[in-house]
Amino acid sequence: MVAELGSGVGDFAVGDEVIGFSMRRSSHAEYVTLPATQLTAKPSEISWEVAGALFVAGATAYAAVRAVRLRAEETVAIAGAAGGPSNDAWLTDHGAIPINYGDDLPARLRAAAPSGHIDALLDFFGGGYVAMAVEDLNVPRERVDTIADFAAVEQFGVLSAGGADAATAAVLAELADLVARGQLDVPIAGVFALDDVRDAFRHVELRHTRGKLVLRP
Repeated sequence: MVAELGSGVGDFAVGDEVIGFSMRRSSHAEYVTLPATQLTAKPSEISWEVAGALFVAGATAYAAVRAVRLRAEETVAIAGAAGGPSNDAWLTDHGAIPINYGDDLPARLRAAAPSGHIDALLDFFGGGYVAMAVEDLNVPRERVDTIADFAAVEQFGVLSAGGADAATAAVLAELADLVARGQLDVPIAGVFALDDVRDAFRHVELRHTRGKLVLRP
């Protein structure tokens, strides 16, 4: 919510409900100063928890999907789509086919793909998935994107598009509209008071969180 306006701002008013983003690591702050160009109106259908969690995950996914140029009917493998086997049912409910890490992963991925091959891979985890995509799955390098394995970017020449590549108010507005219309789900794994931030980080360390953790001032 807008608490104060700088000089020359005409698109927003004090009290407006907005969603914004900062590139200054401001997630622990009670108040944040932002350029008006980094704000968009918050649809009334979106909760504050979802609004607060939308930008980082949303912009990262948006940039990665755009970078590999996904088309209808293609099969994309996503490393780090959720937090492990305990989230398989959630993935299935959202139209994904959960394939857990382990032996013979490339073969199991190909077997799960309707076409028998993987068209693109998005790596949100690291740990060798880029190498698997290029060497074992024969995914074209220009259709592999990682936000975690920068050594593999240098080694294989794959893409590294992430949240900064989609950090615009227009993208945020598009994502917010999808949420408001029920076409995009932003699961919230937990809400913590700002004073309990250490508990939030302990939860993250479990590495099986499904969704975002939100700090509430």
